[in-house]
Amino acid sequence: MNASNNAFKAIADPARREILRLLRQGEMTAGDLAGHFDMSKPSMSHHFAVLGEADLITRRRDGQTIWYGLNTTVLQDVLAWVMDLTDADSKPSQKTEQKGRKK
Repeated sequence: MNASNNAFKAIADPARREILRLLRQGEMTAGDLAGHFDMSKPSMSHHFAVLGEADLITRRRDGQTIWYGLNTTVLQDVLAWVMDLTDADSKPSQKTEQKGRKK
């Protein structure tokens, strides 16, 4: 679940969530994406690096231009894991039931 752990870290930041939301529209250059934020180039590069480490974005070089795209594969894996946790057919553990009774 290491990729998922990286994904959770990556989507914990509001700016990175906004980058992912923007990339839903299609590939964008770093400059296009930076135009939506009031932050330095090094800060944007850091966000791209974190998203890249989590495999949430793709990078494609075209000459001097780097195009970023959305990779939903990891998010689908995380969503499947979360859905498994919330499966209506699953029974709460005894420890969870005991905690619920104390409240």
